Amino acid sequence: MHSILAVDDSPSMRKMVSFTLTGAGYQVIEAVDGQDAFEKAQANNIDLVLADQNMPRLDGLGLTRLLRQDARFKTIPILILTTESSDQMKQAGKTAGATGWLVKPFDPTRLIEVIKKVIR
Repeated sequence: MHSILAVDDSPSMRKMVSFTLTGAGYQVIEAVDGQDAFEKAQANNIDLVLADQNMPRLDGLGLTRLLRQDARFKTIPILILTTESSDQMKQAGKTAGATGWLVKPFDPTRLIEVIKKVIR
């Protein structure tokens, strides 16, 4: 079973994402912000990171850059799930090393489709 690290500072968004992913057969590890996610990524076997952009302590792009510096996370897909939709933010995500960019509110079917495409 693939393990996904779901990162969002909104408890309701974490629950919606977790419900969608577990329903599709994934194991979900939840994190409350980028710093929490980085610590959980170090301690667990992660197959994909699904992170919000705007969070306290460490945002999605900061988390992406931090993970990409670690050899274990060089090839793991990182998807940013956020309300941010500007081309400038998407480009910043790509530059940081994000695999993809999804805009909230998310379509559960589309989210699973994207994850299936990028997960190993």
